[in-house]
Amino acid sequence: MGKRLGTFRAWYLVALCCTGSFLFAYDTGVVGGVLTLQSFQNDFHITKANQANVSSNATSLLQAGAFFSCFFVWPFTARFGRRWSIALASLIFCIGGVVQVINTRSLAAFYVARVISGIGVGMATVIIPMYSAEMAPKQIRGQLGSMFQFFFTLGVMTSYWVDYGVSQHLGASTRQWQIPIGLQLVPGGILGLGMLFTKESTRWLAKIGRVEEAMQSLIWIRGGDNTEVKEEFAEIITGIQEEEHATEGLTWKECFLPANRFRFVIVVTLQIGVQLTGNTSLAYYAPQIFKAVGAGDQSLLISGFFGVVKVVSCLFFLLFLVERVGRRGSLLSGAFLMGAYMLIIACLTATHPPVASQSLTSTGAAAVAMVYLEAMSYNISWGPVPWLYMSEIFPSRIREAGVAVGTATQWLFNFVFSQITPHAINNIGWRTFLMFCIFNWTLVLYAWFIIKETKGKSLEEMEALFGSSETAINVEKVHEHVRSDRGRTVNDKIQTI
Repeated sequence: MGKRLGTFRAWYLVALCCTGSFLFAYDTGVVGGVLTLQSFQNDFHITKANQANVSSNATSLLQAGAFFSCFFVWPFTARFGRRWSIALASLIFCIGGVVQVINTRSLAAFYVARVISGIGVGMATVIIPMYSAEMAPKQIRGQLGSMFQFFFTLGVMTSYWVDYGVSQHLGASTRQWQIPIGLQLVPGGILGLGMLFTKESTRWLAKIGRVEEAMQSLIWIRGGDNTEVKEEFAEIITGIQEEEHATEGLTWKECFLPANRFRFVIVVTLQIGVQLTGNTSLAYYAPQIFKAVGAGDQSLLISGFFGVVKVVSCLFFLLFLVERVGRRGSLLSGAFLMGAYMLIIACLTATHPPVASQSLTSTGAAAVAMVYLEAMSYNISWGPVPWLYMSEIFPSRIREAGVAVGTATQWLFNFVFSQITPHAINNIGWRTFLMFCIFNWTLVLYAWFIIKETKGKSLEEMEALFGSSETAINVEKVHEHVRSDRGRTVNDKIQTI
């Protein structure tokens, strides 16, 4: 009963947190469709002359707010914990969302609101993977960590269909654009209020010396107190003590120790790799890309089903693959498959160029199918795994810094590729897909030589995996110590470990 209760609480906690990922995706996806609505253009005086700039600014300002917030939230969450950081992120996002919903008829006010929402979204994307990894049982940490990407795909899909629905069934009135933008306040509110009904991160509490609270948090998330829980808690405490002993007197210089420096290089290059796959570009400019491969006038509808495909594939990965094939295997196979599909798309669009006035042709249908397969491959590999991997490889003392740097890299290169892609499609056409093919096959080599497998390991075992001999702990010895001394109190055990 206790183990099942613990599993339920772990899934509940991570699903609640990943509402922030849904928020991130929905907000990113919905604004693109809203900007094309005649009602929004009328209210904010958007013309053909400034439409491209407005679209670019609406996306870029959100990304800018998110990028800079990564560095603000790092010290904040280190001092005040994960729960209150997520609650603050939710509040900031909702303030921005409310201003966006109000018909101010001012693009300046809308832009300011986008920056505010971006700050909230950026904070959430730093804390959620970290909080999830710190609370998840190691046996299902891969599944729970992959929920970040699953909720992201759910948010993208929802934004596609909401935009499609209001464009088809509502007239060109103010509420036509207010409804899709206002709906984002629902998950925003759920995220913030939900934090009132969870426990603070066990590892954060232990790191700052609130040991009894840390033990109670672990007992709650595992569904009861038993030997396994005591062993896990002893492992956490020992890991923290070893880190503190080995890095006594160090502050930011700890980030530049050889084992930690390598981990920072991994999270930066891993997040750059996410953008090099080309899938983020496909998500931002799906209708434009589907037209480029010959989808004709049906590109908006096809974009909607594009979102469904991503949700289904990510759910399949989460339920059946992540704890079987591991992190490294997923990245290797995903990059190879995406490269192959991008090459096929390049060949199809080069040999059978799409005609603007044409409806969906057989070649166009084949190219669309390849785009769908590419998205499926991404969502069983480079979509969910980097968020999971980034949150689990750092020691507790610098986890906030590591995840913040990785997330900031994601936002920075997300911005870069969102600016490059439409120009690439317009100027080099099918060669864009060939470029992404080369990038993906390069990522196969990267994953083979750089990525270490973390499946089934606790966060404390990462020190030994990444060669940090000074802070590595003997897990079996810790467990034996707990088993041989069950009758003593938690504090007594900690003092003798």
